[in-house]
Amino acid sequence: MPLLNYTTKVDVYTTIGAIQSQLVKHGAKKIMQDYDDQGRLCALAFLIDTPTGPRGIRLPANVDAVHKVLTNQKVKCDREQAERVAWRIVKDWVEAQMAILESEMVQIDEIFLPYMVGTGGKTFFEAYRNNQLMLEGTV
Repeated sequence: MPLLNYTTKVDVYTTIGAIQSQLVKHGAKKIMQDYDDQGRLCALAFLIDTPTGPRGIRLPANVDAVHKVLTNQKVKCDREQAERVAWRIVKDWVEAQMAILESEMVQIDEIFLPYMVGTGGKTFFEAYRNNQLMLEGTV
């Protein structure tokens, strides 16, 4: 079965607007769009209040990965379609996470922890992946 949203026709910027609306509804104070060297949207960055104070978040969409998966799934797909699909997947994820937040099962910082940006500009996940953040023990 192909990826979620693989047939979407919704424009990327319509989807970005829906994501931004969800973020603002749940407390985002500032939202910025990040572009790569080719001028393509690659992430949304935003500031959100958490129980420990305001935190910067960088929420990426890996369009190249989506394009590769769709191609491997034999879905006829150009980069623009992969971009639409990637951002729709991010939108669906944000909406699902906000529903969990509204149910009070989690706090906002639990949702976005991997995407929190530190003083060096790297996300929590990037620091972990580069062995700059080690978790002790196993479960």
